[in-house]
Amino acid sequence: MTAHANAPLMPAYYLAHGGGPCFFMEWPENPWDGLGAWLRDIGEALPARPSAILVVSAHWEAKFPTVTMRADPPLIYDYTGFPRHTYALTYPAPGSPPLASRVRELLQGANISSAADEERGFDHGVFIPFKLIEPDATIPIVQLSLVRGLDPELHLAIGRALAPLRRAGVLIAGSGMSYHNMAAFRGGRAPAGDQFDSWLGAAVSAEPDARARALADWKAAPQARSAHPREEHLLPLMVVAGAAGDDAGSTVFHDRIFGAPISAYRFG
Repeated sequence: MTAHANAPLMPAYYLAHGGGPCFFMEWPENPWDGLGAWLRDIGEALPARPSAILVVSAHWEAKFPTVTMRADPPLIYDYTGFPRHTYALTYPAPGSPPLASRVRELLQGANISSAADEERGFDHGVFIPFKLIEPDATIPIVQLSLVRGLDPELHLAIGRALAPLRRAGVLIAGSGMSYHNMAAFRGGRAPAGDQFDSWLGAAVSAEPDARARALADWKAAPQARSAHPREEHLLPLMVVAGAAGDDAGSTVFHDRIFGAPISAYRFG
């Protein structure tokens, strides 16, 4: 998988993937409608149809950055307590062993150890948003894990190593949530995330060196631990920001869902 002189440079996205299978449920008043509409429109905002998609999901952590190698990945219904029909959702997008191998080559070139998983399929951080983004399920997808320990600088470095994929027509997407304090949601407490959301938007839109420094030190941001008691839903952003290189970042989605500020970002 190599770059082509006439291939447009793909942007990179940090997506909010919602709560479980939230877009495929009946709601009296659906709080996820705005986010769902935005996800459906992403394809129209791309410069071309991606040759493949690489997704870093909040819902997979491994000892090393690990890629899915199956050509026919199954789905992992890694959510509980939802309506029965949400466990029968389908998304038959193919995998891409060539892309998975290229990811490992690029990581090796950056002296980052990696691994491959021959059995794993797509968790809901992949198939739920991409059922909206690419409903035909014809573009090959590879999932990349987070690395245990959730070191932001390591994830920025992983993204930097993978930046050349964007020249090969690969859409790189980080799938998480910019606010993820589930105890506050479930306890009915008013989420305290506005200061963090404002800080995060400013960090994303900063010039690249300042952006990397800010994201590496995200725990020092106001309300950081209120917004992310555990940071697995934020770390996909680090990979995407690393893959952005010198490209600018911007906020491309913002809404308030169950009282919490939820944002998504695009680079390039």
